[in-house]
Formats: sequence, C-alpha cells, structure tokens
Amino acid sequence: MNLDELRKTKKIAVLSPVAWRTPPRQYGAWETVASNIAGGLVHRGWDVTLFATADSITKAHLHAVIERGYEEDPAQEAKVVECLQISEVMEHADRFDLIHNNYDFLPLTYSRLIGTPMLTTIHGFSSDNIRRVYHKYKHDSYYVSISDSDRDPELPYLATVYNGIDLSNLTFSDKPGDKLVFLGRIHPDKGTHLACETAKKAGMDLVIAGIIQDEGYFNEKVKPYIDGQQITYIGPVGPPERDTLFKQASAVLHLNELPERFGLVMAEAMAAGVPVIAYDRGSCREVVADGETGFLVTNVDEAVESVKKIDRIDRKACRRRVERNFSIPTMVAAYEKVYSDIFQLEEEKTHVRY
Repeated sequence: MNLDELRKTKKIAVLSPVAWRTPPRQYGAWETVASNIAGGLVHRGWDVTLFATADSITKAHLHAVIERGYEEDPAQEAKVVECLQISEVMEHADRFDLIHNNYDFLPLTYSRLIGTPMLTTIHGFSSDNIRRVYHKYKHDSYYVSISDSDRDPELPYLATVYNGIDLSNLTFSDKPGDKLVFLGRIHPDKGTHLACETAKKAGMDLVIAGIIQDEGYFNEKVKPYIDGQQITYIGPVGPPERDTLFKQASAVLHLNELPERFGLVMAEAMAAGVPVIAYDRGSCREVVADGETGFLVTNVDEAVESVKKIDRIDRKACRRRVERNFSIPTMVAAYEKVYSDIFQLEEEKTHVRY
C-alpha cells in the first residue's frame, strides 16, 4: 500500500503527555513535539486523533479526559492524571491502526494487552531505571530515537527521526543582537551557571529565560550571578516572547552538563538565525554544525573564545540547516516512512500467522 492509500485508510492516535497543554504555552518539549507531529500529519491528509489535555489546540481530532496539565493546575495529582490519560488511549486502541506514543515508558506496559501496534518515540532516558521497562517490552513496540547519540544498544530501533519545529513562529533575522541568551529549564543538567560564568568572562550581557525546575540549584548556583544589569532572569517565555528574545541574541549558550538528547532550543535558535555555542555532548554535534551554525566546545574558556568569533557564523546558514533537517515537514515525512514500514511489518506478521 502506497503512502496516499495509507493516508486515506489508516487512523493514527498521537498520545501526548499531560504535564502541560499541547502545544505548551511556554515550556513543554514533549508536548511541543506531539503537537507538531499531529498537526503535520493532518496537513498531509492523515486521520489523526490527539490525546491531550482539553485546553489543547490542534487541527487533529482532540480526545481529552484531563482538563488542564498537572503542572498548570495544583489541584491535579500527577500520577493519577498520568494513569487516566494513558489508560484512555489504550481503552480506545481498537479504533486506531497505530498508536504513536510520546509519553515515555508507561504506555509500554499496556502493549501486550492491545492488538493495535504502537510506535514509541523515545524522548530520552530520564534515568537508567526506566530502561528496565524498555528492555522488557523491546519486542512489543516499535521504537524511534530523536538522535543517533541517544540510543540504547538493546532496543531494535526502526529509525532516528529528528524533532521538527514550527518555523512559522520563529522570525529569521540576519542582524545579530548584542546579548548572550540562555533558554531552557533551569536545572543542573542544563548548565545555567556555566552560561553565567561564560558571560562574565566574555564581558557580555546574558538574558536567562526558562522555568526554574530545581529551586536549590537556582538559589545556590545561578541567583548569585543575577544583578539585573549584566545578567538578568526574565522567567519562562512563550513563542512571542521567545521571538523577541532571539532578536536580542548574538548567540545562544547551551552548555549542557549531561549528554543532550536532542535540544529543541538549539534548533529554535538557529531557525531565528542565532548561532549556538554548545558543549560537545550527546546530540549537540548532530544539531549544531561546528564552525558553520555555531561552535562545539568542551569547557567555559572555549565557550568564551567562541563568543569572540561568533560574528564569523553566517546566520542564513543557521536557518537553512533547520529548514533542511529540523522542520515539521522533514520530521513528518520521516515518520510517514516509519509508519509505512510498521504497516508492512504488521501485514507480514498476519501472513505468517495464517
């Protein structure tokens, strides 16, 4: 069956997390990707149902049992909401030809109880413990990684599909700003304090934006740098505020302490024409072309040196790289290939049984 026939005949369920709205108002990487997948598939003619919070915005059919994300509603209890959300899609599994799981490992525990094939996009391993679940169900779901670097050697991946971002709300500018920017969750993994240290040594202003995910880390390692002049913290930002922020940026600092899984912020920055200075860990070398769309470094001193030569980067090359590799159409086309492979494998299984 060719792609046109699949689009006309197959029904896809996209399972999104319910920590935040899909797409999120501000922070929410997995919800962002689930939104872009669902919208991109609809644009190509697929029949898609998005399982997300009731306040979500989508061109797909919306199926919701949770009113608002548990991170946005203090009355919600995360584990309860999680169970209600995941069980809902499983109880309706027979309505669909494929479930596209963007909700990590817990849906895998239902995979032997339903007849519908499941594709799991692994958005990263938050701990080694959750690998036990992936390993137990490694033959009961199909798997996609979001970067070549973020793979578990025991899992039978069908493909690597890079996350695609919505270019329509990222305004390209070929005129650099005069500030450094850190955008992301404020957590030790993301190295916010290293961005502060780099800015101090480089003598540049730094704007920090993002949710505070680790209050102790923020108070101890980041807040002492914030003076409201050279280094400022503006809180979390949504797409319009992010656009304004990127217009002020000469570079985005992404000095991640742990290997990056993909790094939406890096792609978003480059889409706006902003070069990225990133630690060479995990997926960063897959997203940033060293010397072409930014610089890969191994320590703060190298980051400072990269700041000094950031004007060598062609901002148009940054945008072109994203359009070519990290756009929604590119991502969705790759997922269509994965879906086609899954339907072919499922058909072969049926022939073997009968």
